[in-house]
Amino acid sequence: MTCLLDSQTRRRSQDGRGPGSWTDDRVTLKGLMTLKPFAPFACLLALPGLGFATEKTVYGLNEYAKLKGLDLEVAAKLDTGAKTASLSARDIERFKKDGEPWVRFYLAIDDAHEHPIERPLARISKIKRRAGDYNPDEGKTYTARPVIELEVCMGKALRQIEVNLTDRSAFQYPLLIGSEALKRFDALVDPSLKYAAGKPGCATDANSDE
Repeated sequence: MTCLLDSQTRRRSQDGRGPGSWTDDRVTLKGLMTLKPFAPFACLLALPGLGFATEKTVYGLNEYAKLKGLDLEVAAKLDTGAKTASLSARDIERFKKDGEPWVRFYLAIDDAHEHPIERPLARISKIKRRAGDYNPDEGKTYTARPVIELEVCMGKALRQIEVNLTDRSAFQYPLLIGSEALKRFDALVDPSLKYAAGKPGCATDANSDE
């Protein structure tokens, strides 16, 4: 049995038939005659660059996200053009707890979230300023934002992601999910859809990778 890889791609023969001689690029699978039901599948495996891709989940431009540990469900914007995830917060204060760096903040969402939240500080993220936000007196082209780790549920998928804290009260969506977090969700974003995953319904809090 012969599987033709590309009928338009040919190569020069190296078997001594002389210059200008060409032969089709073919893969011969002699043993497949006795495995006829699997022959088409084997031909597909012979195609260069074809393999088993990780199954992706299609999400819309906006999705509902449940923030585990904060007992909070918000509407999120999924933005492949942004690198990191951002949660709307105010009165952000860094402090030490048992010698470790922590951060205290209030959710900048609505009046119902007036209690302080404390979380371990994962790191400090430097976010490039927009041209309109640049202050020549400060001379800084970036803003430093504290980053925490949160378990986030979208649809049926629960993942632990890094989220930086900044006041997003001027924006419609209090949570922005960028490309790094979207990779964790194995996400494909279709901007023509909204809330494609439905309400969050993760079965467990224990496993954030499955």
